[in-house]
Amino acid sequence: MHKDLVIEVDNEPGALARVAAAVSDAGVNLAAATCLGNGERAQMHILVHHPEATRHALALSNLAVSHEHDVVVVDVDDEPGVLADLARRVARAGVDLDFVYVATNNRVVFSAQDVAGLEAALGVTAGV
Repeated sequence: MHKDLVIEVDNEPGALARVAAAVSDAGVNLAAATCLGNGERAQMHILVHHPEATRHALALSNLAVSHEHDVVVVDVDDEPGVLADLARRVARAGVDLDFVYVATNNRVVFSAQDVAGLEAALGVTAGV
């Protein structure tokens, strides 16, 4: 099962490299990464299949996971309208999204407080 892990870092050159190196040195593959921050701090979201190993590897590099989210990962075709169709399904189900981003291998990652509702709307199981 995939998990979205959030790492808060100083917003400075090399921050992404430190996180990516810590994870890859532990032999964990990053299935996706996104970073948000326009001030002194930034939040990195990383999608991993092995959250325990990732947390341990980050701790060894003096980095910590500040939040962890269950997510729904959907395999998609790389063509116009796919995200719009998925978003409409989620909206019709009345699920309020927390965040969404694109992962490797044509996948879209969704997070919501109502994971069961999100799974039902998208027809998939969380983290798969």
